[in-house]
Amino acid sequence: MSNNARMTRTLRIRTGCVAALTLAVAATAGCSGESGSGGGTVTIGLLTSLSGVYKSEGTDQRDGFKLYLDTHGGKLGGRKIDLKVADEGDGPQTGLPAAKKLVKKDRVDALTGLTGGGTVAAVLPVTERSRIPMVGSIARPPIKNPKYVWHTSFMSDEPGAAMATYMKETVHGPVYAIGPDYQGGHDEMRGFTATFKKAGGKLANPGGKTTWTPFPKTTDYTPYLAKIAKSHAKAVYCFYAGKDAIDFVKQYAKSDASDIPLYSAGFLTEGTTLPAQGKAAKDIYSALNYSTDLDNDANRKFVSDWTAKHDAPPTTFAMASYDAAATLDKAIGDAARKGEVNSRTINKAIAGLGKIDSPRGTWEYSEKTHTPVQRWYLRQVRPDGKQLANIQVKDLATLGG
Repeated sequence: MSNNARMTRTLRIRTGCVAALTLAVAATAGCSGESGSGGGTVTIGLLTSLSGVYKSEGTDQRDGFKLYLDTHGGKLGGRKIDLKVADEGDGPQTGLPAAKKLVKKDRVDALTGLTGGGTVAAVLPVTERSRIPMVGSIARPPIKNPKYVWHTSFMSDEPGAAMATYMKETVHGPVYAIGPDYQGGHDEMRGFTATFKKAGGKLANPGGKTTWTPFPKTTDYTPYLAKIAKSHAKAVYCFYAGKDAIDFVKQYAKSDASDIPLYSAGFLTEGTTLPAQGKAAKDIYSALNYSTDLDNDANRKFVSDWTAKHDAPPTTFAMASYDAAATLDKAIGDAARKGEVNSRTINKAIAGLGKIDSPRGTWEYSEKTHTPVQRWYLRQVRPDGKQLANIQVKDLATLGG
C-alpha cells in the first residue's frame, strides 16, 4: 500500500471515530439538565415536609407541583421531568441531609418545595456552591444574596405586615401578640408587631413584647390563653400552622379569651386545619395572598383541576408550589430556546420572566428580594353551604419589592 493510500485510510478512520464520538456525546447530553436545545430530561428536586408538624402543608406543596406536571404532560418547558421527592421533616436536622442527597447524588438541576424557613437557611450554602436555583414555595426569611434563591410565596414577615395596618384602623385598643418560639415564628410575628407599632398601635402583652410558646413541644395553650383573657386586649394576633394551629384554635374557643376577636396569618385556618378545627374556627380573620374564591380564569382552572383529584379545596401551599412549577416551566422553555438547559441557564431565565399569570392574580418577582410583588387579601371563616371556608372580605395591600 502506498503512503498516500495509507494516509487516506487513516484519515477516514479518524473522521469516522470523531463522528461516532460526536453522536455519543449528543446522545448522552439529552439525558440530563446539561442538555442542549435538542431535548432531554431535566431533573428537579422537590424537598418538602412529608412528616412532622407541617406534614399537611408539605403534602400540599408536593401535590401542587405534581398537579402542574400532570396537567402539562409531565413536562416543563417542553422537557421531560425526572422529579425526585424528599422529606424535609421538621427542619434542618432532617432537611439538610435530604437536600445534600438531591444535589450531590441525584444531581438535580433545580430545587423546589422547602417548608421551613430554617431549612431554607441551612440548605442555601449547598445550592449556592453548586449554583442550583432554589425555587421555594412557602414563606422565606430574609437572605443577603438571593442570586440563586427564588420564592413563589412571600417573605415571612408579610402576612403580619398586611394585617397590621388594617387592625390599627379597625381595632380600638391594644392587641395581644402570640406565636411559636422558632425562626419562622419570629419572622412572622415581627412583620405584625413592627408594622403595628409603626402605625401607632400598642400591644397588650407584658412589656409590649410578643409572647412566645415553645416549639414544637407546646400542646397545652390554656396557661397562655388565661393570661390573654386578663390582659384587657381588644383583639389577638397570632401565627400558628399545622397541628399547632388546630390545638390553639380549639383551645382558644373553649377559653376565657374566646370573646376576644382572633386575627392571624392565613396559615392558622388554611387547608386541612380548618375542617379539623370545626366550629371553633368560625369568624377568625386572616391575611393571605390567596383565596379559593378569587375570580380569575387561572384560579378557576386551578381549583377545577385540584378538586378533580382531591376532596378538599386547594391551599396557598398548593398554589405556590403550582406556581413554582409554572416558573420552572417558563424558565426551562426560555433556556431551551436560547441553547443549553442546565442549572445556570435556568436561573438566568427566571430572572427575566416578567409577569406570571397565577391563580392568586398576576404577579412578578422583585428584582431585590426574588419574592413576589403581589396583592394580599383579608379573609374570614364563614359558612359556605354546609361547610366553613375562608371567604375573601377585601383587599388589604400590595407588598413585595
